[in-house]
Amino acid sequence: MGREEEIIKERKKKISELLRLGINPYPHKFDKKHHAEDLQEKYRKLKNDKFGGIARIAGRIVGLRNLGKIVFAQLYDTQGGIQLVLQDEKTPKKVFEFFNKFIDIGDFVGVVGKIFRTKRGELSILVNKLELLSKSVKPLPSTWFGLKDKEERYRKRYLDLIMNPEVKRVFETRTRIINLLREFLNKKGFVEVDVPILQPLYGGGAAKPFITELNALKMKLYLAISNELYLKRLNVGAFEKIYSMNRVFRNEGVDATHNPEFTILETMWAYKDYTANMDLFEEIVETIALKILGKTKIDYQGKEIELKRPWAKMSMNEAIKKYAKIDAEMMSDNELKKFLKDSGIKLESFRRGLAVEKIFAQFCENKLIQPTIIYDYPADTSPLAKKKEGTDLCERFEVYINEWEMGNNYTELNDPEELKRVFLEQAEFKKRGDEEAAPYDEDFVNALEIGMPPTSGLGLGIDRFVMLLTNQASIRDVILFPFMKSEK
Repeated sequence: MGREEEIIKERKKKISELLRLGINPYPHKFDKKHHAEDLQEKYRKLKNDKFGGIARIAGRIVGLRNLGKIVFAQLYDTQGGIQLVLQDEKTPKKVFEFFNKFIDIGDFVGVVGKIFRTKRGELSILVNKLELLSKSVKPLPSTWFGLKDKEERYRKRYLDLIMNPEVKRVFETRTRIINLLREFLNKKGFVEVDVPILQPLYGGGAAKPFITELNALKMKLYLAISNELYLKRLNVGAFEKIYSMNRVFRNEGVDATHNPEFTILETMWAYKDYTANMDLFEEIVETIALKILGKTKIDYQGKEIELKRPWAKMSMNEAIKKYAKIDAEMMSDNELKKFLKDSGIKLESFRRGLAVEKIFAQFCENKLIQPTIIYDYPADTSPLAKKKEGTDLCERFEVYINEWEMGNNYTELNDPEELKRVFLEQAEFKKRGDEEAAPYDEDFVNALEIGMPPTSGLGLGIDRFVMLLTNQASIRDVILFPFMKSEK
């Protein structure tokens, strides 16, 4: 029998003994009055070897030292930790004996006792009353083999959070960032709205969707790849400044910056074009960075990145001229095809705009470390963006930080006839095997025929934004339960 099995067997024996004694090892509640961090703050000036008031606290035992006549235990709750002390002749005999016989590392306990600071300066609780709140059957990893493997940490996030307090702080920061984003937009007059995640048609982005079925109606449904088309329906319906912050789902690869489900902020702002959202995007990032970090210059994985406005701005063609050393706008289709071939860039079927975008991706993206706005994309890469008058470009921009695309933004196409043409073109692309081409959405066309005001939309990838502000190397480090392939 291995060490873990021995521990489990011993703890199950303790549970049986507790039940025989009429003690419930999993009681329903405990009247907790205090938290560890609050006590640490309240009594931070308490002198060594002095006593304070009475504490009533609950949490998990994560450390234990039994010296015979005195026991030291480390208790952690949602805020932090505090030391428990049980001492012969100072702690009631029954409490002392109960702790020694039944309490193990990993157990949840509720305690009542007097606050004091030890001679060595450790704020502690001299335990007077103790209640077992939840008996741990399995030992915590650090008790005997540790929790170091990243795959295991992602699969068993509950253990990761227990054993690595810094992980919990990352997710607390994530929550703060999301709350601050809402606060920022609400103050700007935007209204948060709900949009469906289960959709009869997907749209609003270039992505392969997840497909499911509604059994009751025998109806195929898609998980949302974007919230965009529903937000624009609301612009048709008299909302002017709206946003949603939802999970979206894309049936694509998994790597350090991609997860099949991720969180995105999307806004729609009536009577504005994409230049207004350039300013808004900069303001959002700078403002949140200042509130979270107190500064705009960050260290991300050894790179110094300045988030302060204003940011660099380049058209896509200007970026290609700078980094790929060609003028894509002036090249013929055959010249572009040759450049693609010479550069090892493959396209299943040639589309001029897609070719230009691929050249940008290969030669430019990895140069964009500092915040940079890339604008004016080829029109045929952005079916829902409004064309720039007199050109084959559209009023679209993307923000790049640390080589990552942080969000897709554009002036929205609101001409229903042009939208019909674009949807039909997308249908042709789909026939030719483009799995990311948009389906024809008749209801959305109908909405635009009712009339949508000039509008600009903004998209910000929350997970990558959190990665930047918390200095995390992988998207899995900022999603509590990232997608993991089956262990089998």
